[in-house]
Order: sequence, then C-alpha cells, then structure tokens
Amino acid sequence: MRSEGAPPRLRFAPSPSGYLHIGGARTALFNWLWARSQGGTFIVRVEDTDQDRSSLDSVRAILDSLRWLGLDWDEGPEVGGPHGSYFQSERKQLYRDAAERLISEGKAYRCFCTKEELDRQREALKLANPKAQFVYPGTCRERRDQADLPYVVRFMTPRDGSTDFLDKVFGEIRTPNAAQQDFVLVRTDGFPLYNLGAVVDDHAMDITLVARGRDHIGNTPQQVLLYRAFGWELPEFAHLPLMMSARGEKLSKRDAAVGVQDYRDRGFSPMGVLNYLARFGWSFGDQEIFSRAELIQHFDWDHVNKSDGKFDEKKFADVAFEHLKRDDLTTLDEYEAWVRPFLEKRELKDAPAATLRAAIPTIRARAKTLSEAAATLDFFVREPPTFDADAQKKFLTEESRPRLTALAAALSDVTPWEATALEERAKRFAEEQGLALKDFAQAARVAVTGRSASPPLFDVMTVLGREQSLRRLARAAEIAQGG
Repeated sequence: MRSEGAPPRLRFAPSPSGYLHIGGARTALFNWLWARSQGGTFIVRVEDTDQDRSSLDSVRAILDSLRWLGLDWDEGPEVGGPHGSYFQSERKQLYRDAAERLISEGKAYRCFCTKEELDRQREALKLANPKAQFVYPGTCRERRDQADLPYVVRFMTPRDGSTDFLDKVFGEIRTPNAAQQDFVLVRTDGFPLYNLGAVVDDHAMDITLVARGRDHIGNTPQQVLLYRAFGWELPEFAHLPLMMSARGEKLSKRDAAVGVQDYRDRGFSPMGVLNYLARFGWSFGDQEIFSRAELIQHFDWDHVNKSDGKFDEKKFADVAFEHLKRDDLTTLDEYEAWVRPFLEKRELKDAPAATLRAAIPTIRARAKTLSEAAATLDFFVREPPTFDADAQKKFLTEESRPRLTALAAALSDVTPWEATALEERAKRFAEEQGLALKDFAQAARVAVTGRSASPPLFDVMTVLGREQSLRRLARAAEIAQGG
C-alpha cells in the first residue's frame, strides 16, 4: 500500500527501435517535469522485448538525446537503482512467473491456436462482413493443455461488466468488457507483450503515475484488468494529446524532422526544443517562453489539453530562436558550449574561448540556430578569414587599396580600442579625406570579415582587437592591388 502524500514515481519507457521521436521526448518531458516539481523520482526503463527491432545503438541514441535535453533520470540504464534491471529483456523470468500465476489462478490460459488458424478466421469474417473487426473468439478457453505444442498465454477477459479508470486528462474512461478480447500476454518465444511487461514492471518499480501518449489509451483497460487480476493497487493514468501533421495525420518524416537528434544537428538549443514541446498540449496562461525553472514551477496536469495538436515547424523554430537570442534564457557559457560542435564541423576546433565569448553577443540576435551562429562566427576565429569571391571582386578594388591603407594608419593609435572610439576616428578620417563613410566602410568590412554582411564593423573590430584588425586591413589592401 502506497503511503499517502509520498513523492511520485514516474517513468519513461522507450522502445529502442530507432531514434528518440519528438513525441516521445514530449512524453519524457511531462513525466520529468512532474517528478521534478513534486520532489519525485524519474525512471528510464528500456522496453526491448521485441528482439527483432531493438538494438543497443538505439538505446545509446535515445539516452544521448535525453541527456542532451537535460532530462536526467534518477533510476535506469547507466545510473542503476534498487529496481533493476531496467531492461525488460533481462526481466524475462519475472514475466513468466506472473503469467504462470494468472494461469494457476484461472485468470489466463495457454492458447495453441496457430497463426494460420487465426488468419483463416479473420479471412472468413472479412468475407462475411468486410467492416467487422476480428475479435479472438476464446477458442482455447476450455481447451486442455497440449504442452508439446507452441502456445501463447492469453488473459481471460471478463465477458460482462466494464473496466473503468480515471484519467488525469480525459476524466473517467469506461470500456465494456464485451468490447474487449482475450488479449495475449506472452508470445510463443516467452517474451511478454506490452501490456503484461508494462504492468509487471510498473508495479515492481512502484510507479505511481503512468503518463503516455493518447495512442495508448486503448491499452489501459487491459492493463487495469491485469492490475485487478493480480490484486495490485492501480497507479494514476494521464494520456497526452498527440502531435499531428498539418493534414491532421500522424506526424511522420515527410511532415517535419521527427527525431530529437535532427533538431540538435540543425542547431536548436536543448531548452528551445523543451519549451516548444512543453507548450504542445499544455498551457500556462498566455505565456509562450519558459525557462527550465519556470516549467518545473508551473507544470501541472490540470492544464494539459485533451485535443491533439498540429505540429508547427515555423513556430518551433521561432521558439528555439527566442531561447538562443535571450541571455536570460541561454547563458554565454551555454551558448559557447553548444556552438563549439558546429565550429568543429567547420574545422575550427581550437577557436579561442575569449574571442568566442566576446563575439557571441554581436551575433546572437541574428543567428536563428547554432549552425547559423557558427557560420557567422567563422570569420572571428579563422585567421585569415575566407573571402567571399563576389564581395572581394566588388569591394577590394584598386580604388579601395589606398583608402584601406590610410584607414589602418588612422586607426592604429585609437585608445581605447572599442567601437565608439573607432567609429569616431573613422568619421574624422572620412572628413580629412573628403569622403563619406560609405566610400570605404564596406571595403573595410570585407577586409576584416571576408564578407559584405556582418555585425556592425566597429563591434567586429573591437572583438578582433587592434593587432588582428590592422593586419586584416593591410592584407586586404595587398589583395586589392593584386598582392
């Protein structure tokens, strides 16, 4: 019996047959938020009983994605805990014992019907009534054991009454037992199906709230029947609205990137991803942008929507960008750490930390992703910068050569070397030369950055420092004269 008021225990139980789906990440997030907000425990359990589809590579990919998102777990793979193993494939005997208990108590039975027999029955039903849905007719309910034949284990579903449970999102759910069938608990290979494995493990791990996608709501009556058959206390249930495509269909790769790693690789920040996922199916007034601490503080089940939502890639990108550009949401330390892998892809592994930290504030209001940020930061940390061919041809001309040389001389003794002082001296230089800023500023920009579009020129020169800025001006002047 659970003690009243005890901290909740929640779990995320992915099937390791691929990447972490963005919808699965939302499920993990809601479980994690409730555990963290209530001082509870968040558990990761790997449901790898489908040996044909499960792989260790997928396990690693899922765990890496959870770590990247910052959804740390208190029990599970790599951290252990008192309820291990946290891989269902290593708990096989537990499920066998549970199934045998139900058989011995007359609540389940061995079914020897072959796939061919069942297929013939399905086909006959289809011919008689194309719209009818096949329900296992209970052929083996009274059949004697034939231990020498392969069998599955089926639950003996009551024929009358209903199975009811209270959902924290959808309220009371009532399912007539006549609408259910004698569902399979254990396959012929001895591995459990989802319902038995989930119930046995949720009970063994003291799970107090099962929160998962609405697509599982049809499984829940069967699991409630199992809890009652075993005499175990029911956990609470919460089913979450689904992520749908713009067409109202199940979200797939043709609609958007659906793997968490896709957004990581595109340069979204972890909190940008979490913020969008949190607001997909949950609300807190009109607030759209949240920090991690705010999500933990405000999350509840009362404001989880019942209706499925349509995945909006543009809104997702906008939310992610908001997190990147605001220093109250993404610290300078975080930004530097997150952008470095994208710089490494550009062969800028050894970018100086001091230069990066000075440059990031000049670009973060414009770079919508970390990938864009790395592209913009490139000229700050690449020496010499790479010239855009069109910009070089247009602005590093014979006419600009003497102006760049003279500008470098005029700026050489500016003190302090900072944007305001540099701009004032450049304006005086323009007056002395009888020029306008536009007559040399764009050439200077190309000289310093290698491109015609960049953050403000004098902000860039402040970051680069005196020596590097003057060296780039001089180099560009040489290029302009064919050097």
